[in-house]
Amino acid sequence: MLALLQRVQQARVEVDGQTIGQIDAGLLVFVCAERGDTEAIGGKLLAKILKLRIFSDEQGKMNKSVVDVNGGLLIVSQFTLAADTTGGNRPSFGKAASPDEGRRLYDDFVAQARAVHPVVQTGQFAADMQVHLVNDGPVTIPLSAGP
Repeated sequence: MLALLQRVQQARVEVDGQTIGQIDAGLLVFVCAERGDTEAIGGKLLAKILKLRIFSDEQGKMNKSVVDVNGGLLIVSQFTLAADTTGGNRPSFGKAASPDEGRRLYDDFVAQARAVHPVVQTGQFAADMQVHLVNDGPVTIPLSAGP
């Protein structure tokens, strides 16, 4: 399972001009399920995300997690994280989970997050979404967890 984290001052997701998910300071989390991923792998990735120390402490060092700063999570499905560009100029997405499996794993990832974190908002799986954010730093971190 892959994730791309962006530390944000604020972020929101719109579908058809309507805001469907929104957070203040926290993490915008783009998530991609790959073939062979499981709920346990999603849980491992979530644990990494919640513990990752990428927020500043009182001395300005990245020493606090999203949990430590009471930040929100905005979780957005993004199968294009599985893009393989080694074969030319058009990406291949053969490593991404099938749409049904991707939806199931995304929904499980969101459910796991909601069970342990107080502020969790989402995008809409497989929708044409517009994501608006104010990147804080900027800080952008790729993460993966897999078999």
